[in-house]
Amino acid sequence: MNTFKILCAVCLIAFSSCKAQKNAIVAHRGAWKKNNLPENSIASLRHAIDLKLPGSEFDVWRTADDSLVINHDAHYNKLLIEETNYADLIKFKLSNGEKLPTLYEYISEGMRNNKHTLLVCEIKPSEISKERGQKTGVAAVETITKLKANKNTCYISFDYDILKKIREIDPKTSLQYLEGNKSPKEVKADKINGVDFHYSVFQKHPEWIKEAKDNKILLNAWTVNDAAVMDWLIAQKFNYITTNEPELLSERLKAKK
Repeated sequence: MNTFKILCAVCLIAFSSCKAQKNAIVAHRGAWKKNNLPENSIASLRHAIDLKLPGSEFDVWRTADDSLVINHDAHYNKLLIEETNYADLIKFKLSNGEKLPTLYEYISEGMRNNKHTLLVCEIKPSEISKERGQKTGVAAVETITKLKANKNTCYISFDYDILKKIREIDPKTSLQYLEGNKSPKEVKADKINGVDFHYSVFQKHPEWIKEAKDNKILLNAWTVNDAAVMDWLIAQKFNYITTNEPELLSERLKAKK
């Protein structure tokens, strides 16, 4: 086995073990807040990787001319992404001078010098149609597969049908549902292996925490920026905790050891 294959094997072992972690930190839109970086930028992703965080989340939209781009909101610089061509979007730079990144560029960076950080890919529901959202999900999987990043990536979405469509084309990838209106047993029946709900959903339905664990459904909570909520989730031993404050969460985890 050559050196490259050895490194790949080590990397895959690290990512596989990441799925079973407890209280693993996921940087929401990358690690951006402390250093005032643009959210969902290459810089915020790289900082999350440099911090060796277990996960870094980002958001995917598809432009009018079918480019997959990374941005949280449906609009970028007051332009509706789904109705705008990519060339028109990149006329406007991010606050650090970066151009709006494509999914290809983002995943390429996420695979570089990264043995620790899972790429948590949120497929945004389409503002135009349910079918368009599903096609965006399929296109994202195709791009990630092309870059051989399947084992380094999991998918999340508020659109349940997007996740079901991804499951049709990829029987093994990790999927987490965001909306908070289905129980762990319900998502398991549709072969979705994680619930990634707002933390208030779990506070309202604490029985879902046990139900998820009993059914081997991954537990994730967003977006957790309050120390008291962090402490509560840490005590519940979630698989992941998604936050804008990865440094604070790291401090809370260290205090619990």
